[in-house]
Amino acid sequence: MAERTDSTGPKAEERRDSPRVPMSFHVRRAGTEAAFEPRDGDLSLGGCAFRGAALEPGTQLEVRFRLPSLTDELKVRGEVLTASEAAQQAATTRVRFLELPVEAELAIARHLHDVEQSAPKH
Repeated sequence: MAERTDSTGPKAEERRDSPRVPMSFHVRRAGTEAAFEPRDGDLSLGGCAFRGAALEPGTQLEVRFRLPSLTDELKVRGEVLTASEAAQQAATTRVRFLELPVEAELAIARHLHDVEQSAPKH
């Protein structure tokens, strides 16, 4: 049986320390031929969050997005961790990336670092 990672353990704490940067995504349920739906949100090293219709935790997704340093779009698989609705706003869905290729993880890490370094210092 596959081991399941608890999203409240030490790994989740480390992930929260990762910077988050605004990003546009295209999302659809994994294993379907449905059209990808555009979603605005933010990117972090271990996953992403975006606004839109609430999705059930555990739902598998295909997520596409483009980093400025890459010519090709990144295509990753993710799993919905949580979806929370705020009053008068769409739900925020939090997604953990699954089986992220090392090259993609490094590209995301470089992008987060570049954005953080270019941010004005207070």
